[in-house]
Amino acid sequence: MDNIISWTAEDEAIIGTNTDATECKRCAVELGYWKDDYIKYFVKHVDRKAPEINRGYYARVRAMEMFINQFLERCGTKCQIINLGCGFDTLFWRLKDTTQAVGNFIELDFPAVTAKKSHIIKRNKQLMQKIANEDSEVVIHEGDLHSDGYHLVGCDLRCLGEVRRKLAAASCSRDAPTLLLAECVLVYLRPDAADALLRHFAAEFPRCALVVYEQCNLGDKFGEVMVRNLSARGCSLAGWRGCGPPAATAARLRALGFAAARSWDMQAVWRALPEDDRARAEALEMLDERELLLQLNTHYALSVATCGDIFADIDLNA
Repeated sequence: MDNIISWTAEDEAIIGTNTDATECKRCAVELGYWKDDYIKYFVKHVDRKAPEINRGYYARVRAMEMFINQFLERCGTKCQIINLGCGFDTLFWRLKDTTQAVGNFIELDFPAVTAKKSHIIKRNKQLMQKIANEDSEVVIHEGDLHSDGYHLVGCDLRCLGEVRRKLAAASCSRDAPTLLLAECVLVYLRPDAADALLRHFAAEFPRCALVVYEQCNLGDKFGEVMVRNLSARGCSLAGWRGCGPPAATAARLRALGFAAARSWDMQAVWRALPEDDRARAEALEMLDERELLLQLNTHYALSVATCGDIFADIDLNA
C-alpha cells in the first residue's frame, strides 16, 4: 500500500510553476515562435517575457515535437501517449488538428491542476469539441475527465500504486506502443520516487519511448543559483542532485531498465534544429543576453530512452 502523502506549501509552489510555464508559452506563441490555437484558453494575456526565455521555450517545444513526430511516424496512430505532470499542455488538441491524433491520450498531474484543466475544457466549446464525439460521452467526476481517447486524471506521481490505478481507469494498454512525456516534472520528485516510477514504466511497457526535458549540470555555480532561486520561491527541487551531466542522466535511465538512452543539453539540441528554423526564431527578437541564453541552454537537457524497437537509433538528426 502507498504511503499517504499530505499536500504541503511546497506542493502548492510546484503547482504554481504550471502557471509560469503556461504564461511563458503564451508569450512566445503571441510573438510567433510557434503556432498554438489553444494556449489562450488556459491563460489570459501575459506580460512580455525576456527574449532568452522565449527562445528557450521555443527550443523546448521543438525538441519535444522532434521526438513526438519520430514516435508517431514509427508507430502510427494506434498508440498511446502518457503525459506526466501535464499542466496546461495543449499537445492533445494540436495533434487533433493534424493527421497524428493518437488512439489514447492520458494526462496526469496534481488533482488541483487536473480539476482546473477539466473546468477550462468543459467551459470552452473549442476544447470540448475535440474530445467529444457522437459515439461517446465526456465524464467529469471529482476533477478527472474521461472520454473515448482522452483522459485527464489527478494523482500524486510519488505514489506508484495511485499512478497504476489511474492509468488503469484511463484504459491504458500494456501492449500498445507508448510514448511517455515528462517536462520539468521528475526533478520535483525524490530520487527514489522518480526511480520507482521510471523503473515501473520500463518494465510495464515492452514497446515504449520516454522523452524527458529538465534541468542538468546543477552541480556548478550557475546551477546552484537556479536551485537557490527556486527554493526562495518555496519550490524545492527534491531531485536536483540527480540532475548532473546529460551522459549521467542517460546512464541512469539505462540502469532503470530502458534498453537504450541518450541525453543532450539544449545547446546541442538548438544546433541540431534545421538552420531555417533557427534563423526564423532568431529574427523574431533582438537578443542582448547571449551569454545568459548559453548558460540556460547548458543547464537544461533533453533525454530520450526506449524499450523495444521504437527508436532503433536515438538521434537528434533522425
